[in-house]
Amino acid sequence: WRYTDAPDADARAIQATYWADEWAKTQGKDVSQYVSKASKMGDYLRYSMFDKYFKPIGVGADQQTEASGQHYLLSWYYAWGGGAGGDWSWKIGCSHNHFGYQNPMTAWVMSKDADFKPKSSGGASDWNKSLDRQLELYQWLQSSEGGIAGGATNSLTTDAGSYQKYPEGTPTFYGMAYDWQPVYHDPPSNNWFGMQTWSMQRVAELYYKTGDKRAQAVLDKWTKWVKSVVKLNDDGTYAIPNNLTWSGQPDTWNGTYTGNPGLHVDVKDYSQDVGVTSSLANTLTYYAAASNKYSTFDKDSAKLAKELLDRMWKLDQDSKGLSVEEERADYSKIFDTKVYIPDGWSGKMPNGDVIKPGVSFLDIRSKYKQDPDFAKVEEAYKEGKAPVFKYHRFWAQSEAAIANGAYSILSKEFPADSILKGDVTGDGTVDIQDYIALQKYILDPATQINAANADVNGDGRVNTADLFALRKMVLDNQ
Repeated sequence: WRYTDAPDADARAIQATYWADEWAKTQGKDVSQYVSKASKMGDYLRYSMFDKYFKPIGVGADQQTEASGQHYLLSWYYAWGGGAGGDWSWKIGCSHNHFGYQNPMTAWVMSKDADFKPKSSGGASDWNKSLDRQLELYQWLQSSEGGIAGGATNSLTTDAGSYQKYPEGTPTFYGMAYDWQPVYHDPPSNNWFGMQTWSMQRVAELYYKTGDKRAQAVLDKWTKWVKSVVKLNDDGTYAIPNNLTWSGQPDTWNGTYTGNPGLHVDVKDYSQDVGVTSSLANTLTYYAAASNKYSTFDKDSAKLAKELLDRMWKLDQDSKGLSVEEERADYSKIFDTKVYIPDGWSGKMPNGDVIKPGVSFLDIRSKYKQDPDFAKVEEAYKEGKAPVFKYHRFWAQSEAAIANGAYSILSKEFPADSILKGDVTGDGTVDIQDYIALQKYILDPATQINAANADVNGDGRVNTADLFALRKMVLDNQ
């Protein structure tokens, strides 16, 4: 038997539990039983901070300086298992670290918050060191333009095997080699823009909560890059990066960000992905709120977050939630991919599909043919086209709800001159359309409005009192 853990998911659960605890306290509620579970999970999560076989960090470097096998980053996995009879067991960490899996907000929670600090003797100190190490990783991997590159590995793998010596000129981070595509290469794991938004949202939360200058510096450059590549079209549509391309490499990390003049990122193509758009808006919202607390309010980030949320809501609604059409060229692999079966070997799948040399992915997974949309996929494959689908992924729907919630909460902290009281529709004016929109919201709270602008009387709530106040504003303006 065995279990494999996804460290980024565990860390996000801890991050969410922290906010649940904060909000519960303001409401006089108690979620301490879940805080206790999150703390324990975070204690075990430290296994992801170790090399796969607990080898010393920097084992492939010419001058290995680390005696410990602990890299203090959130790696791709950790796993454990054993014999069914209980006579043997094992556990492993992971040698590969992707920036997209890091969560400095969780590291801060686990090391600083008394309710979350682990009971183990070294838990809080490990997480405190992890907080610093993670922030250094973002700095090391930040490209000249501002996007964050892949990650670092303690096990350079070649045809000769794992833990190979690094080629001359390989940039290193605490003895680990730069890897522009950690773990997955088809497609490269750092090409997807979603890795940028997922990970930087956690950095933005940390900045909002603590004012950490390192987080601010990384975000200042990252948000400037993002604002230069996101498209808000005159016809009301929008486009965000979908896939990125990388060139060059970072400088070896010596404790200070060099600007990485030799590391570059370009946008390969664009999309209107619901989940990633929401994640980006969430990140920009936290960054804008943090900039207002600790620096100069970034009105452009706040405006872009709102534009993305409003445009997505207007363009992408359907009966199930939010969704956009997407091409799935990768579905051709259902037909093309051959499964390696050694000569002389054969067998059957549980449903009777024959396993033999030369079979394809579909040959031994014939139940796919029963899917209502299989004919659509097959026809597109025969025509050499990519089939088009609209999906409602749970994470994306959740991300949209959370992003709207975050904006509703944090926009109340924005400077007064960034809020136009009464502009319920967010079109820059206060008129009868705003009154109609607020009426609809009072009857149906699912109606999309600008909550900060709709709180006309400034009492922190949106209700009929605001409707009466808005009516007076509209009449006075006529």
